Amino acid sequence: MSHTIDVEGDLVTRVEGHGSIVVNVEDGELETCEWQVVESPRYFESMLVGRSFRESHHVTSRICAICSVSHTIASLQATEAAMGVSVSEQDRRLRKLALYGETLQSHVLHLGYLALPDLVGEKSVLPLAETHPDELQTVIDLHRLGNELTEVVTGRSVHAQRLLPGGFSQLPEERELEALLDRLVNSWDAVADLADLLAVLADELPDFERETEYISLTHPEEYAFAEGTIHSSDVGEIPVSDYRDVANEYVVEHSTAKFARHERDSYMVGALARFNNNADQLAPRAADIVDRFGLEPPVHNPYLNNVAQLVEVAHLLAESVRLIEAVLADGLAPQSNYHVPEIDPTAGSGIGAIEVPRGVLFHEYAYDDAGEVTEANCVIPTNQNHGNIQRDMETLVPTIIERPEDDVKHTLEMLVRAYDPCISCSTHYLDVEFVGEAA
Repeated sequence: MSHTIDVEGDLVTRVEGHGSIVVNVEDGELETCEWQVVESPRYFESMLVGRSFRESHHVTSRICAICSVSHTIASLQATEAAMGVSVSEQDRRLRKLALYGETLQSHVLHLGYLALPDLVGEKSVLPLAETHPDELQTVIDLHRLGNELTEVVTGRSVHAQRLLPGGFSQLPEERELEALLDRLVNSWDAVADLADLLAVLADELPDFERETEYISLTHPEEYAFAEGTIHSSDVGEIPVSDYRDVANEYVVEHSTAKFARHERDSYMVGALARFNNNADQLAPRAADIVDRFGLEPPVHNPYLNNVAQLVEVAHLLAESVRLIEAVLADGLAPQSNYHVPEIDPTAGSGIGAIEVPRGVLFHEYAYDDAGEVTEANCVIPTNQNHGNIQRDMETLVPTIIERPEDDVKHTLEMLVRAYDPCISCSTHYLDVEFVGEAA
């Protein structure tokens, strides 16, 4: 039967940005299956050219409101590497805390507001206020906790201003860290409640597997987020300096966003990739959640990226407690407010590489003698995942095309949402269109 289904934006709103899925089936044969991104270019790399090294991180933080701290830290790493600037152990710890807080709030936002409605058969999070009020309150509390962690360290939860090349303009007060530590320690019941809910609903995650390459950072001493070397599940460790050879960004006709490939024709970044590459370094309470869900790396079901995000929520809470305790034990070094580290600009180039909620993020800048950007390159995690979403769809669609159309639509939308894509960070729209004849 020939049919066309057009799902408008008011029906599916739980992705960030503009994307569409087009599937063509003729006489039972799959003719076209495309993950299309239809965003306009944003030119952030061009915006950086001519900017001072003291402005770069402020500009790139505007790439994404949800990941603004992540872009700030990656940008600072690139600038500091280019100019040979080091930061203190205290500031490294505080930057990690800011990154952990942002990742915590992002993971909880995705699990609670974007993915959970799929698992309970709702089109948005709003009905959960009546059907699952306690669970929704748990999500809200954990989401707020992540925002507060970032705010205490950086001054505000979005587009932080305290982070500067070489350090911080202002440090949090010890009493603020002590209060935050108490909240973090008392948050474990909330994490357990969220794990209970996801465990009950786990059977609603589609049973689909496709082996792919998993790329993340790795570090010999910790579950890598703030620093490390590149790790590929196919070839092992790769220097960060070779990141362009890893990403191999390329363009396709059906998308305005770049795709990426390495050893295979696609790879995955994000929580599941980090878990597959670094699971043995998880905090004990995070490992307990791994055992509860029976996860054993490598996990090849992309829908389980949601469970990997929950695992990382537990890990990030544990690591945040450890870091705050270490900062308080050493005592905050005295520093005046409105502090600006002294840096003599020099010509050079540098790379920043960190793990952000949706995967590994790269920033690379070249500076002239005046400390102005002459060239910039940013490789965003979602762009690295586009190719893998495409290959997952191509493998998945033939296995589900016999199902009712609404079921097929929903399963494909869930696949896109499983990656927690940040397509543009400005709009929320997903369009699914089936054209052709199903068997």
